[in-house]
This record gives sequence, C-alpha cells and structure tokens, in this order.
Amino acid sequence: MADIQTVSKQMLNRPVAGTTLSVILAISLCHFVNDVLQSMLSAIYPVLKTEFALDYWQIGMLTLIFQCTASLLQPVVGIYTDKHPLPMSLSLGMTSSFIGVAVLAMAPSYTMLLVGAALIGIGSSIFHPEASRVARMASGGRFGMAQSVFQVGGNGGQAAGPLLAAFVVVPFGRPSVAWFCVLAAIGIAILYRVGRWYRDYARSKAGSVVDRTLPLTRNRTIAVLAVLTILTFSKNAYMAGISSYYTFYLIEVFGVSTQTSQIMLFLFLGAVAAGTLLGGFVGDRWGTNGVIWFSVLGALPFTLALPHVGLEAAGVLTIIIGLIMASSFPAIVVTAQELLPGRVGMVAGIFFGLAFGMGGIAAAGLGIMADVKGIRAVYAMCAWLPALGILAVFLPKRRELQR
Repeated sequence: MADIQTVSKQMLNRPVAGTTLSVILAISLCHFVNDVLQSMLSAIYPVLKTEFALDYWQIGMLTLIFQCTASLLQPVVGIYTDKHPLPMSLSLGMTSSFIGVAVLAMAPSYTMLLVGAALIGIGSSIFHPEASRVARMASGGRFGMAQSVFQVGGNGGQAAGPLLAAFVVVPFGRPSVAWFCVLAAIGIAILYRVGRWYRDYARSKAGSVVDRTLPLTRNRTIAVLAVLTILTFSKNAYMAGISSYYTFYLIEVFGVSTQTSQIMLFLFLGAVAAGTLLGGFVGDRWGTNGVIWFSVLGALPFTLALPHVGLEAAGVLTIIIGLIMASSFPAIVVTAQELLPGRVGMVAGIFFGLAFGMGGIAAAGLGIMADVKGIRAVYAMCAWLPALGILAVFLPKRRELQR
C-alpha cells in the first residue's frame, strides 16, 4: 500500500496547468476499480441465483436497487459540489463501495444482498460526479479525450468483472468476492492523492468568474437535453439487457457453461471499453454529433440480427454492438456540458445518474418480461431500441454551442 501511495504522490504532485495526463490516468484507474466492484454484482448473478434460489425479477431488483441509489444521489451530489466542491469525497465514495463488496461476500440473506448492492450504488453516486469534474479540470481543453479516458477506465472495470468472476468467484465461491476489497483499498489511497490535487487546483482558481450563459435559448436547451436523455435511455436500456441477462441467454439458448457465458460477456464489455475510448478522440476531432448519430442509430442492423444467429455469430455481433454503442457516451456528456456551462457536476450527475437509473429500470422490466415470455423475447424487443437514434437530427451543430 505504501508503494501505491508513493507512486500516486509522484504522479499527482505536478503543476496544475494544461492537460494533466497523470491525473486523468489516475482517475481512470480508480474508475476501473470502482466499476470492477460494481460489475462484480451482475457478474455473480448466476452464482446468487443458484445459492439463494432467486427468480429473474429478484435479479432485476438487485440491479434496480444498485442503479437507483446511484441514479437518485448522483445529480444531488453534482449540484451540491458545483457550488461547494468536496475534493476528499472521492475516497469516501470508494470506502462505501469497499463496505458494499464485503457485505455481498458475507450476506446471509437476499435482504443483505440488497443492502450490499445499495452501498455500492451510493459509492458510485459519490464517485462519478466529482471524478468527471476532475477529468475536465485536467483536460486542458481536450474535453472529449479526457472524458473518454476517464470513462474507458470504468468500461474496463465492467469488462474485467465478469472475467474475474469466471476465474475467481465461480471456482472459489461467493466468499471470494471479499478479495476484491484489496482493489478498493488501493483505490481509496489513490483517490486521497487525487483529492489533494483537486483541492490545490480549486485554490489556484479561487476568485475566477465562471460564465454560465447558455449558448442556446432556454427552450432549445431543454429540448436538446430531452433528446440527449432519450438517446441515453436507448443506449443504456439495451446495455442493461446485455449486462444483466446475456449470460442467462447464452446458457439457455446455446447450453454453454457459466464460465463460457461470462467470458462472452467480457468480450462484449471489452468492446464497450474500446468504443468509449475511440468515441472521445473522434468527437474532439470531427465533432460530437456525428459520433452520436453513428453510435446509436448505427447499431440497429446488428441488434436486429442478434436474436436470429448462432453462438459464434452472436459473439461477433455483440462485440460490434458494444464497440458502436459505447462511442456515444463521451460525446453526450461533452455536449451536455457545453449546453450548461459552469455546471459540470450537475451534468455528470444527471447523465451518469441517468445511465445507472435507466439501466436499473430497464433491467427490472426486462427481468419481468424474461419470467413471463422467456429470455429470447427480451432480445427481440430490445433490438429496436437503437431506432430512437433518429432523434439525433434535433441536436445543435458544434458552431451553435461555441457562440
């Protein structure tokens, strides 16, 4: 632990100017840790289903509790910290996730599983708005790059969760989830150093005036935010269907083992990580609108084909879908931040909160559908969600946001 603190101190004790890549990488690494802990919940669903004899709706409720605690609290945290920055809250959020993972490992009942899920959600709600703010602070104006590097850490964590579950939790049982508390402890140490950099940055900017003038009219701003919200819903509802039920779909339809299904889920989530990184860089270079268009609507042919193909083709299609769909989120966040200047925490809280909350609501609804109509019906219905991408036609041009 001392070595981790020494390295992070060397990385973060640098001048607060330009693009501070070391800070972006540090916050991305902690995003990786945060999302490994989060994804551990969904990754061990098959284990929990067997051990506690859960129905699909109970699986959906676990996802709902986790994501709604994050969804409801994130905007509140973001709005508050826009006015009252809390640099040291980053390590506090990771501490909540640490406790949540420990509860999941030792929970004697379904009720305690819900408590563990809620604690992880609370940790996420504290982490995301402030971590997104730090990424923007350290960006040096390269906002898409900073958001994509920050987010790819989270996507990498989501991808690693199922793989770690396949090779650690499945062979050694649910108590082995507690081993991941070590990762949380490392994250707490690094985030303590990031918090100190954040505090110094805030002090260096004390007294500066932030221009909060809206680049568009109030009504137009509300309309564009509504479009971004719908696009976020279409993406995250589909992603929730994959993340929560893809392993069950593969096991039921193709008869694969639990480990094989989790490896397949890892491939999908790995593609999501790659797509997120690519989307940020492309958005900085050619604009966010094109990325959003391609990311949401461009996935439609592949989502429509997925329920009708064999195992190998399904693996290929989910990789393509993950790569395309994930590229939009950095662009959506940057667009919203440009729509609402000076409200970075609120935007991050709303859109990361929307991502969690909409995913949770979708997961619960899809769980009920799976119980009633079967797991195949879930993917047949979800396949049409990317069609909502046509609404991107209402997004403003980049030059309108830069006035």
